[in-house]
Amino acid sequence: MALKGLDWSGFHAPTLDDIEALASAALAALPEPFKSLSAEVTCSVAEFAEDDIIAHFGMESPFELMGLFTGIGMTHDGAVPHTGQFPNTVFLYRRAILDYWAEHDEDTLGDIVTHVLIHELGHHFGYSDEDMEAIEAQADLEDEG
Repeated sequence: MALKGLDWSGFHAPTLDDIEALASAALAALPEPFKSLSAEVTCSVAEFAEDDIIAHFGMESPFELMGLFTGIGMTHDGAVPHTGQFPNTVFLYRRAILDYWAEHDEDTLGDIVTHVLIHELGHHFGYSDEDMEAIEAQADLEDEG
């Protein structure tokens, strides 16, 4: 596509709401039983991870972290409910996701959001990377069908 004469004045980077809409679509496309088991996990979008989170993971830049699961994963949850516990949440970090998208033109923005979301939800279930790749592949097939 020739971009030389294109008027860029009407284009804007996807917003927090745009990323949230992509995440909602990705959640809706999850295969069962992953979808039902994820129903209690909230999803939140922020510009970047907070500085203390970046420091905790030993990262040099907030652009290194596209998503994070916070809470108590199913593999660590006990039989007794925890009081005062915040809900399990997947955070998606807009600027890091957009940076990755800009550097990897083989993926759509929706594909990247789906990948990060599934990866972070996988931490909730204690899944391996291979398990998460299989779920992502199944979600892609159901989305196409």
